[in-house]
Amino acid sequence: MRTMGLDLGTKTIGVAVSDGLGLTAQGVTTVRRTSLKADLAALAAIVREHDVSRVVLGLPLNMDGSEGPRAEASRKFAETLGSSLGLPVELWDERLSTVAATRTLLEADVSRARRREVIDQVAAQFILQGWLDAHRPPDSDFDMDDYDPES
Repeated sequence: MRTMGLDLGTKTIGVAVSDGLGLTAQGVTTVRRTSLKADLAALAAIVREHDVSRVVLGLPLNMDGSEGPRAEASRKFAETLGSSLGLPVELWDERLSTVAATRTLLEADVSRARRREVIDQVAAQFILQGWLDAHRPPDSDFDMDDYDPES
């Protein structure tokens, strides 16, 4: 079973999904928001397609750790999403995820137009990877250099 990571925006939702072992996050798509019903239907289709068992939603905290209106909206969306999908939805601190995503895309020399297309997916990937890393059981025998996500 896989975990889906989401970067919730007012116009788009970036989506990433973990590999089957829960080690790495891959960007999947960007959902263009139209209505709550359509947004939930699009996310439900991704859940089915990727056999998702849990959702991690970025929580946009202020830099001092306090919550503003965007965090409140994310909490409400998480509650609605969990009820709609019948899956657990966890909130994860997303501070600086978009900054990190932008920096990564700039370092990869991705064009401005392409960055606009994928920034939300990459931010979702950073959110999910942070959650996966924090929830990985300690395993002294595991070496990421030996991991092949295609196998």
